[in-house]
This record gives sequence, C-alpha cells and structure tokens, in this order.
Amino acid sequence: MIVALFGGLSSVFLQKGEAMNPDDTIKVYGPGGPLAPMNELAEQFTRETGIKVEVTGGPEEKWITQAKEDADLIYGGSEYMLTNFTIQHPGIINEKTRTELYARPVGILVRKGNPKHIQSLGDLTKKGVKIIDVNGAGQLGMWEDLAGRKGLIPGIERNIALSVKTSAEAIDLWKKNSKYDAWITYESWHYRLPDVTDLVQLPVQDKLYRGTPISITNNSDNKKEAKMFIQYLKKRTSHQVFQKWGWQ
Repeated sequence: MIVALFGGLSSVFLQKGEAMNPDDTIKVYGPGGPLAPMNELAEQFTRETGIKVEVTGGPEEKWITQAKEDADLIYGGSEYMLTNFTIQHPGIINEKTRTELYARPVGILVRKGNPKHIQSLGDLTKKGVKIIDVNGAGQLGMWEDLAGRKGLIPGIERNIALSVKTSAEAIDLWKKNSKYDAWITYESWHYRLPDVTDLVQLPVQDKLYRGTPISITNNSDNKKEAKMFIQYLKKRTSHQVFQKWGWQ
C-alpha cells in the first residue's frame, strides 16, 4: 500500500516496508533562535504524519556531541552560521541537501515601556544607553552592518556595555540585570521574550535580514523522512508559523 501523507508532499510517499520503525525519531539540532517555530512545526508534522520529530536547540556546545551520533537534520540561525558548522565539523551535513527556509529581520529590543525612549539606531548612540552585543550565534557583525550605513559605528561601539557569544547568555543577563537598555538582534527574539522586551522595528530601508538554512546529515538513517520534513517546512502554512514568530 502507498500512502500519501499530505497534499503539499504529493510526490513523497512511504511504501509498505519503507515506513520508519515506531521507535525511530527524526532528530533535529540547531541554535536556539529558530527553536520556537521548529518545535511548533515538528509537533504539527507528527500529528499529520505519525512520524516523530525531536528538535534540540540552543548553544552548539550543548548538543554537538549527541548530534554527531544521531542527527538527521542540522539547521542554522543564519547562512554563515551553518557554513561555519560545516567548516568546524566537516563531513556531518550533506551540502547538496542544504535548503534555505525563511529570512528574519533585525530590530532593537528594549525594556518594557521603552524607558530610554529608543526609536532608532541613532538613539543607541546617546549618552547613558547600555547595549548588549551578541558576537556570534548568527549575529556576528550585525550591529556593525547596520550602523555602518549611517556612520554610527563609533557611537554605538562606545555604548556596548558587554559582548557575549550566544543569545542564551544575552537573555540570561537581560533578565538578571536591568542596567542593559538595548540589544540589536533578530525581531524573533521579542516574540520569545514578550514579558521582558518591547520591539523597536527599523524602517524598511534600514532593515537587515539573515537566512535560516537546514541540511540533512550524511549519516542519517532517516533521509527520506528528513527530506519530507524539510518539504513540510517549506509549505505556505509552515511559512505562516515562521511569520508568527518574527520571520519575514
């Protein structure tokens, strides 16, 4: 018997004898930024197909050892992030399967109520504004790319109170210490942190976007199912889930 799983994947079928073992699971790993839409769509995919998907997101050092053992899919928080992964861990992902999902815009996160009245990049150069900078995790050079267009690099650099490597570190510091006023990052983080941030969106002409790539691993035992999940992520309704979480 051939069973079509859903209309959007009409070309992909599981035939009798080819279905996954009930105990098998598609294992997906990547950074914390895209974790919310990935989790939501993994749950939907499982409900619709019966194929289990387990998404692990966060700083790479927390999951890389396990991912080398059982990863079926690796996603990135930006294109350069996944490229760096392939350089640092050669042979894990199959570059021929690399697929771009959706771009997400950059904005400014501020404290609830925006007490420093930050409305633009220029406001980040004002005296007394303290900025957190994530120097990595898909955000490497982000503030500099934005500030350089407007000649604001010196002013913003002066107001960077602290640089960290990951968004997880930035979130922890943001929650623990109210002295930090702003964070130039993806708009998507606001939708993960609505209770402790407000979002200042940049004008269209000033916006910066970075991608969200995903690839199948070379050693995956579930390549067909992993491909199905990527195709599921590319559906129009899946795009709407990403948009809900701050993607373009």
